Amino acid sequence: MRILVLNGPNMNMLGIRQPEIYGTTTYRELVDRIKREAADLDMEVSCIQSNHEGELVDAIQQAYFDHLDGIVINPAAYTHTSIALLDAVKAVGIPTVEVHVSDPDTREDYRHVSYIREACAASIRGHGLDGYLEALRFLKNLKQ
Repeated sequence: MRILVLNGPNMNMLGIRQPEIYGTTTYRELVDRIKREAADLDMEVSCIQSNHEGELVDAIQQAYFDHLDGIVINPAAYTHTSIALLDAVKAVGIPTVEVHVSDPDTREDYRHVSYIREACAASIRGHGLDGYLEALRFLKNLKQ
């Protein structure tokens, strides 16, 4: 299986940004954890982080042309604002799992709306960084 892991704005600041919410693990450490779990699951994974919505849309579309088997996405703030990401996931038809380190439903009211969720096979919220590993396992089980 070949999986794309996408992270939206400010996720590159993990370990620095609001450690009381997101913890002290850095983005690099997160990517290493994802790659180790993917290897254990016999998956090939590529990780992309961007603060730019269009780059995330481009990566989703490229996943289609590259015939990838699944997408794990933490759209971060774009969760609540981006119909473009929703449309991209709908367009490609690749099984996608939405992941959030914290649970947006327990935070500020404006974080309660997820545009992308309706196009996702699952949504994992509030499980910390382990949510990414759960998403990989979900996609592995979905394919079997």
